[in-house]
Amino acid sequence: MMQIINVNNSTLADAFIKMQVALYIGDVNYIQPLYKDVAEVFDEKKNKAYRFGNVERWLLKNETGKYIGRIAAFVNKKYKNKGDDIPIGGIGFFECINNQTAANLLFDTAKEWLQSQGIEAMDGPINFGERDRWWGLVTLGYQQPLYCMNYNLPYYVSLFENYGFKTFFEQICFFMKPKDPINKKILERIKTFENNPDFSFSTIKKNNLEKYAADFTIAYNKAWAGHGGLKQLSKEQVLLMFTKMKPVMDEHIIYFAYYKNEPIALFVNLPDLNQWFKYLHGKFGLLQKLKFLWVKNFIPNKKFTGLVFGVVPEWQGKGVDAYLISEAHKIIKSDAVPYTEYEMQWIGDFNPKMINIAKTLGDVEVSRKLATMRYLFNRNKEFVRHPIL
Repeated sequence: MMQIINVNNSTLADAFIKMQVALYIGDVNYIQPLYKDVAEVFDEKKNKAYRFGNVERWLLKNETGKYIGRIAAFVNKKYKNKGDDIPIGGIGFFECINNQTAANLLFDTAKEWLQSQGIEAMDGPINFGERDRWWGLVTLGYQQPLYCMNYNLPYYVSLFENYGFKTFFEQICFFMKPKDPINKKILERIKTFENNPDFSFSTIKKNNLEKYAADFTIAYNKAWAGHGGLKQLSKEQVLLMFTKMKPVMDEHIIYFAYYKNEPIALFVNLPDLNQWFKYLHGKFGLLQKLKFLWVKNFIPNKKFTGLVFGVVPEWQGKGVDAYLISEAHKIIKSDAVPYTEYEMQWIGDFNPKMINIAKTLGDVEVSRKLATMRYLFNRNKEFVRHPIL
């Protein structure tokens, strides 16, 4: 008989993480997340989401004592999507053997706890925190995950759908070969910027992070804050983020565009850290940090990934995106820059403007899709997908 176990001590918390590793043994595409990256989600001292909510975790054990599943459930007062008219909770870090009964037991456990918290629907798999990590169910492109990106086996889609989850929105990732010639349409759109001294372009400079943190804050808050639950950022927050990123930051792949020295667009990318972290098998102690430095210096990373691309509203539709892309391409195509693969992290299908921008990058293809699924506790309530922005 299967048994649900509440994760309420350090031993079970350790088992919660190791359960996933055991499930994916032999899967060539699986990259074990760093233990600390998962553990910090459930650490009240390190996860700011605890200010606005709470989380519970469970393991599922079979009759022989083997862990065969896990799930976490979240309540976060700050979690809200456009159009939501009822309180929505979340589930995440779901793992399960290919058994619908086992999956249903995990989903039921999470649902019952969420109902006890006054929640009327659950989205999943999502994160108890920011949306750039551990968000969505892979439905297309079962390949090596990017850093802090969810990965799952194909049968997970059936486990969710058979329970009654429906796709609330799709998260689309795009792949391209960044050294290929730039799209001719982009070249046509940048003619108004040529020889115009009012416009300028810059890569980030590690020795002047404070300036670029300020520029990022201005452009990001104008372009993104308020969309899909994203909040305003302060310069101090961004500077802290840049400082943490500095050891893996590459000045060749973080870009800013300006009009009369005012930031009007940004394009932030990083090397795909998983191409290095896959050699560490989830650990990041002193020995692993030394190994990481060796790997980083001696094993070329050919892949980088897009984190943020934004144009401030008053400059949207005026070719600034093309200007930023064309200037970035001049740097990327250089033999001195090692990257031969590029993947833009997920763009919601509710954001057609950003999807169109991604498609103008060049010869792009959809590399993978993830889905944010929703389950309404009132089964008679009409299901509505995320509205288009």
